[in-house]
Amino acid sequence: MNVPSGAKPTKPGLITLVPLAAGLLVVSAAVAMYGLVGGAHRYAAAGNPYPGAFASVAEPLGYFAAVLSGAVCLGALVHVIMMSRPEPDGLIDPASFRIHLLAERVSIVWLGLTAVMVVMQAAHDSGVGPARLLGSGALIDAIATSEVSRGWIVAAICALVVVVTLRLNTRWLGHFVLLVPTMVGVVATAVTGNAGQGPDHDLATSAAIVFAVAFATLTGLKTVAAVTGTTPSRMVLVMQAVCGAVTLVYGAGLLYLLIPGWELGSDFARLGLFAGALLALVWLSDCGALFVRPPRRSGGHGVAALAMLAATAAVAAMAVGTAPRFLAHTFTAWDVFLGYELPHPPTIVRLLTLWRFDSFISAAAMVLAVGYLVGFVILRRRGNTWPVGRLAAWLTGCVALVFTTSSGLRAYGSAMFSVHMAEHMTLNMFIPVLLVLGAPVTLALRVLPAAGEGQPPGPREWLTWLMHSRVTAFLSHPITAFILFVASPYVVYFTPLFDTLVRYHWGHEFMAIHFLLVGYLFYWAIIGIDPGPRRLPYPGRIGLLFAVMPFHAFFGIALMTMTNAVGAVFYRSVNLPWLASIEADQRLGGGIAWGATELPVIIVIVALVAQWARQDRKVAIRQDRHADSAYGDDELDAYNAMLRELARMRR
Repeated sequence: MNVPSGAKPTKPGLITLVPLAAGLLVVSAAVAMYGLVGGAHRYAAAGNPYPGAFASVAEPLGYFAAVLSGAVCLGALVHVIMMSRPEPDGLIDPASFRIHLLAERVSIVWLGLTAVMVVMQAAHDSGVGPARLLGSGALIDAIATSEVSRGWIVAAICALVVVVTLRLNTRWLGHFVLLVPTMVGVVATAVTGNAGQGPDHDLATSAAIVFAVAFATLTGLKTVAAVTGTTPSRMVLVMQAVCGAVTLVYGAGLLYLLIPGWELGSDFARLGLFAGALLALVWLSDCGALFVRPPRRSGGHGVAALAMLAATAAVAAMAVGTAPRFLAHTFTAWDVFLGYELPHPPTIVRLLTLWRFDSFISAAAMVLAVGYLVGFVILRRRGNTWPVGRLAAWLTGCVALVFTTSSGLRAYGSAMFSVHMAEHMTLNMFIPVLLVLGAPVTLALRVLPAAGEGQPPGPREWLTWLMHSRVTAFLSHPITAFILFVASPYVVYFTPLFDTLVRYHWGHEFMAIHFLLVGYLFYWAIIGIDPGPRRLPYPGRIGLLFAVMPFHAFFGIALMTMTNAVGAVFYRSVNLPWLASIEADQRLGGGIAWGATELPVIIVIVALVAQWARQDRKVAIRQDRHADSAYGDDELDAYNAMLRELARMRR
């Protein structure tokens, strides 16, 4: 059996599984008791009708079980990705296949629980027992009026994708790709609950996205290690320590936003402090394992897993309750639709000074900037060169990303179509150009050390596999990148999709990430410095660039000439007192979309011509050396031609 070094599986035995199973039963009983004893009080405090004892118990218990199963799936995927030694054809090794089987079985449980929670959440929000709701024929209407219930539908769809893919795929790349639907399923309910409502819900939603992923990853990794008896590698220990720190910081931020004035007398606050104390202990244990010695017995992992089970139960109990801040707050339309007030129209000064920090995208941009700078310094200390222009391009792109997602451009962009379109164009056409010119993959491959012989693969190997994968080859293909870049604005803005996305802060986050990634893929195909699976010749790249311009021009013209406003229901609900007409604002947004392509195109053309000239110089130098070489005869040319033909046939 091919078992990775540092990831040797041991049979857990009764010493771990029995306490873990007993702990799960005890925690589940505590959650059920919480729902039974405090159910009527919770519903009365929130002003909601009481759906009965069964729904009061089943809703928090189902929430806990569904969140836990999703976390185990995510942790198992991360475990396989970080600790497996794939075969040359990409199949995972036997040791990791055991984790794969665990994920496959738990994903089925996750799918069933999320499907049940769709009904339970609808019953909870409508105040009607699930049996009565199913018999009344009003289930569809109840689901339609429950945001959290619709979040469970998204989680169920993601779980179905995970179930089917795990059943059909045992390759390393498949597990990596499954991270996306698994994380979406984990986040779907987190952003539709307390964090997605009320004042400052824009700040809370961004924090909830990061918290949910970090918390689920930590819980899943701890549970997988306890169930399978696997000793985590150092990379997994680092991941656990990072997830623990992120969970503590973002959890504290969420408590601050959801508990007014840090009033700690409520059950909600006590549950939060209890979960925070458990997380702090687990984090300290992980830090100790990093710098002292990791636990060799599965019993140590079992204790950490039990702590995470209890923390998950506390988080689930908080999620089904109402945040204290909402109980005494008088909601306004701005609280519901924006989370903050915009009493004055936008000006240059307000766009520059009104800051609401995005702890998801902006924080990620800052991490990327620091990571790139560290890589640059490491490379320079080794005596290797790295163009300062690439460093400047990357850092400028990161700064622009922070400004776009945290300044007044985002604050007003969430309420005005014209400012939103300026934000969209910046994310889609300007920032990706700078990031692509930074060549982050090339820098990472030069800085990251290769795994030693006999050692499990590390970040450098993961990045290499990903860059040479079929998924990357498909997404980075010039035709695919062109279609995504051109079709995205039409699909988002000229379908009912925009009406949903513009309503919620998670929708704005989704649009920002989508437009940023699509723009990055397109410009990577045009001016990418990082190695790509397929590249057009330079005349083809110029042609592809100019082929995009008519589509964007038509998109802007269509916005300016439409008789019906895009997202009209949302913008009328926000009802900005100083905005005279949402139709006129849309026409302004169309004009921004029409005219915003000129500056990025100029930057791209300059970069493209410079790259073309640089390549011509290299080819000329190579040809001159070949001509001056004593071996530059016809026989050598024929031999090189034969090698090129063999390489082409092999591909």
